Amino acid sequence: MNSSQNAPSTPTSGEAPGTGSRNPFVAIGLFVRQVIAELKKVVVPTRKELVSYSAIVLAFVIVMILLIFGLDAAFSWLSRIAFTDPGAGL
Repeated sequence: MNSSQNAPSTPTSGEAPGTGSRNPFVAIGLFVRQVIAELKKVVVPTRKELVSYSAIVLAFVIVMILLIFGLDAAFSWLSRIAFTDPGAGL
């Protein structure tokens, strides 16, 4: 476990627990320190991983587009059958 994961979420001054600091600059400083600690945990993917993840996302999006297109075409066909008058002669 990182030492940043054990960082307190409130400033540790001599105040009673739960009261927090009334100084907004202390809260902003704590926020900035926590953001920097979280950014240090970020792992940048390698080029191979990035290409792989991108291909998987594009493939998934294409499959979903085809699925939605197929369902739209099927429901359109069914609604035309259900709501057209066969004797009208389109």
